[in-house]
Amino acid sequence: MKRLYLIGIGPGHPDFLTLQAADAMRRVDVFFLLEKAGRGKDELIALRREIMCRVLPDGDYREVSAASPPRPRAVDRDAAAYRAIVADWHAEKRRIFAELLTKELTDGQVGGLLLWGDPTLYDQTIGMVEQVLRELAEPAELTVIPGISAVQVLAARHRIPLNRVGESLTIITGREAEQVDPASVHNAVVMLDYNASFQRFVGQEMDIYWGGYLGAGDEVLVAGPLDAVLDELLRVKAEVREAKGWLMDTYLLRRRGTGEPRD
Repeated sequence: MKRLYLIGIGPGHPDFLTLQAADAMRRVDVFFLLEKAGRGKDELIALRREIMCRVLPDGDYREVSAASPPRPRAVDRDAAAYRAIVADWHAEKRRIFAELLTKELTDGQVGGLLLWGDPTLYDQTIGMVEQVLRELAEPAELTVIPGISAVQVLAARHRIPLNRVGESLTIITGREAEQVDPASVHNAVVMLDYNASFQRFVGQEMDIYWGGYLGAGDEVLVAGPLDAVLDELLRVKAEVREAKGWLMDTYLLRRRGTGEPRD
């Protein structure tokens, strides 16, 4: 039987790799690397290779690369149109996974995908691979190894808990942040925000805790009352995106005057 491991590697630094993830990597015969197009995106592959070399210095594995279809960013489309675009994107990724598992993995071998952050949080790879495995002509087994998420690293870097006493935490996408009623948000982590949607929350008595390239050597942080740090945050986002060609950022929006008092 073929086996596939989806391994969460954490965001941005090899030190975030868990012992469980390292142990799983030592069982992998073939690592599949999906290469994203765009300036600077080779850093994402370089980090994976650094992790592979650190855990498996003898190089006792095979590496297979494939081009990853670009992620849709049709944030201006209505919900139905956006879902259709994402469905097409997922279908193409499933086709790639099926081809890799069929042609590059033999019976009895273990394949591995090193996934950024945690594969259970805003990553649809599990669902896509599950569907592919159900449709394969031969049986295959899937194992998911959790990883440290950017959300956890964000809170640690800013030295804050994710929720105050008696308070819940919401995790949403940038697309949702563009549509939600700002008055309804009290304590929310925003991920995958391509359009600086935090601007909608000015005047809402919000604090923001923002992080870009969390865990990496070029990590950058901004925190404070949103109204006060907005200009700085927009400047920092523009500068780092221009310098690297891409940006992975995550932030927490927290309304003042609710939950536990601030220090």
